[in-house]
Amino acid sequence: MASDPAAAATETTRFDFLVVGGGSGGLAGARRASELGATTAVIESHRLGGTCVNVGCVPKKVMWNAAVHAEYLHDHSDYGFDVGNVRFSWETLKTKRDAYVSHLNRIYRNNLDKAKIQTIQGHARFTDDPEPTVEVSGRKYTAPHILIATGGQPSVLTEAEVPGASFGITSDGFFELETLPKRSVVVGAGYIAVEMAGILSTLGSKTSLIIRQSGVLRNFDSFISTNCTKELQNSGIDLWKNSQVKSVSKTDRGLEVTLVTKDPEKKNDEEKTSTIQEVDCLLWAIGRQPNISGLNISAMGVDMDERGHIIVDEFQNTSRPGIYAVGDVCGKALLTPVAIAAGRKLAHRLFEGKKDSKLDYSSIPTVVFSHPPIGTMGLTEDEAIKSWGKENVKIYKTSFTPMYHALTSRKSQCIMKLVCVGKEEKVVGLHMQGLGCDEMLQGFSVAIKMGATKADFDKTIAIHPTSSEEFVTMR
Repeated sequence: MASDPAAAATETTRFDFLVVGGGSGGLAGARRASELGATTAVIESHRLGGTCVNVGCVPKKVMWNAAVHAEYLHDHSDYGFDVGNVRFSWETLKTKRDAYVSHLNRIYRNNLDKAKIQTIQGHARFTDDPEPTVEVSGRKYTAPHILIATGGQPSVLTEAEVPGASFGITSDGFFELETLPKRSVVVGAGYIAVEMAGILSTLGSKTSLIIRQSGVLRNFDSFISTNCTKELQNSGIDLWKNSQVKSVSKTDRGLEVTLVTKDPEKKNDEEKTSTIQEVDCLLWAIGRQPNISGLNISAMGVDMDERGHIIVDEFQNTSRPGIYAVGDVCGKALLTPVAIAAGRKLAHRLFEGKKDSKLDYSSIPTVVFSHPPIGTMGLTEDEAIKSWGKENVKIYKTSFTPMYHALTSRKSQCIMKLVCVGKEEKVVGLHMQGLGCDEMLQGFSVAIKMGATKADFDKTIAIHPTSSEEFVTMR
């Protein structure tokens, strides 16, 4: 760089690969590109690790683990343990969780330093230079290959949409809570709403979940959606179906949340108004949106959809040559391992000459950390029927009480479903909710990815006594 500050401000630093966003996808792509010999830099405005490490999967799983402890405490006496008076400290949990996340931030930074990847702190903005260039804090950077991996952020409602909406928090704010709320209201029917409501309720907060329709997880197989809705109610969550928040006001005893509920049975638009009072945590979990503000990508001629997601082809190319995008900013399969795999595949294509290197987005296994957890992969029953025709789809399903609950007064079901197609009954979908389903899915997903049929499942000897054995003994 030139020593004259004015010259330095106008000079452009060049790399082989420039990554905007230091989350899962961006870091994975950057490290793999560096291993393959590319000079690489990562631009990040916040903490390294993105949503997943800082305000997503990692701290969420810590909180879910704590909630599982609370569930087991209910069962201790059923298994002969007298544990007496047990106190839970949210403050202790938060301190240890935050320290763990900070530790991960340092590991990410060390990994970048070891790989000789330059870390640039600040907000990136594309300039109007003839070749794709970004500016960060007055300095310019360019590369023949620029990857946008800026991820997503929680959607928020405006005051015009819901008066008092800003009194609420999002999933980001959930991780800033200093104490366990006494009274929580969670709004949303997706997996984040389900997980947050489950954690708060299980750890001892009186929790209401507000959903617009009659069930949660409506994008999942109906078997899962129906069961999860039932489990939420069984666990003591106050579920408000066909309801929406009309307004929020602040009183000296907390928030007052006003709801309107429609009766779907009645044809007229009759609405019932209710209020939930003394609320000390209102959490909006109403979806996520791409994190593109201030990037100025529209000026680059990069095509976006109506929600602001960057449109990419199967090779992660945008409409502007030399600019690519991976992860949540693309709006498809919003999962950490998807962004990581896509980032690595792209690096191999750009810097190892593997021109066919791309991610297969079909049959991606995923887990919802509800209570009990959900594991799902592949097509739902409805999707399979739509693709293959009802006569070519065979469904196998079961529901039972896991053996763990044989001794406990607290009960939860385990439900399982296989979606099979064609004469050979190829397994194209697997859906389950129950104890241990989170850890059960990975092995089954390998088999399904390899093309397993129902006959392959049947030929496999069951492991007894486990819940997973039910998948290989279904009739």
